[in-house]
Amino acid sequence: MTRPSLVIHGGAWDIPSSLVAAHRKGLRVALKEGWQVLLHGGSAVDAVERAIVIMEDDETFDAGRGSFLNAAGEVEMDASFMDGKSFRAGAVAAVQTVRHPISLARKVMEQSEHVLLVGMGAARFAREQGIKLCGQDDLITLRELERWRSLQGKPNVKTRDAFRKKRKPTGTAGAVAVDRDGNVAAGTSTGGTPNKYPGRIGDSPLIGCGTYADNMSGGVSTSGWGEAMIKVVMAKTVVDLMALHDGDPAKAAKEGLSILVRKANGFGGIIALNKAGEVGVAYNTPRMARAYITSRMDTPLVQV
Repeated sequence: MTRPSLVIHGGAWDIPSSLVAAHRKGLRVALKEGWQVLLHGGSAVDAVERAIVIMEDDETFDAGRGSFLNAAGEVEMDASFMDGKSFRAGAVAAVQTVRHPISLARKVMEQSEHVLLVGMGAARFAREQGIKLCGQDDLITLRELERWRSLQGKPNVKTRDAFRKKRKPTGTAGAVAVDRDGNVAAGTSTGGTPNKYPGRIGDSPLIGCGTYADNMSGGVSTSGWGEAMIKVVMAKTVVDLMALHDGDPAKAAKEGLSILVRKANGFGGIIALNKAGEVGVAYNTPRMARAYITSRMDTPLVQV
């Protein structure tokens, strides 16, 4: 029997000091909820979904309610899920009417023969699965509406610059868990980047780029400049590096980040968890919101 572990993140970017407390609070709540699932014998899949749902409901994070608006003034959300035991995966992209995209990604993983559904097709599948749809008003916050208005008429910020020391906000919510049966799961959910081109998709809903899980090695969730993450297949690369480095998640995450910089001049952060429940974190942005707890720890670690 394996000792359970859970690691989560709430985005890697230049998080302003004024938002650090809110990120810490949100991480603590999400970690506690996910950890309770594992402590009561729940699966890694259940724990990942629970932790990310909490962050999707928290306006602090760029996922679910509180997601950034695209250039058309609309919310478009992406999410992905992978079960390291079965190797099944599910993802959704450019969804606009689902409060919890991570739950819909899980439905795609478990209840369909597909891996990725987008836009209207994803919404149709949600209805078929009994997931209640919502309106844009349920997802758009006053903070993000004002941010969007302030960006109109200005030169569009390159996606890459959103992760540099320019206080251009972005974010992602992610989680990786291993349960007491040794099963690994990972998930990621995001609202993308502010004022993005409509229909733009980053790494978060792409299996192997933003999310990957394999019981033989571990799991990964990423956050950062999605275009660069995609080019190096970041999540799968780090999982493979864990296998190469005797399961060391810290070494794998650090080397993965080095590859991201060297090959794609990228910015972002990585959370990794090996099959033994050991945690690794690496990032090259000014800050990364992350938290984790393992059975070997008396108290959780929460850092921004």
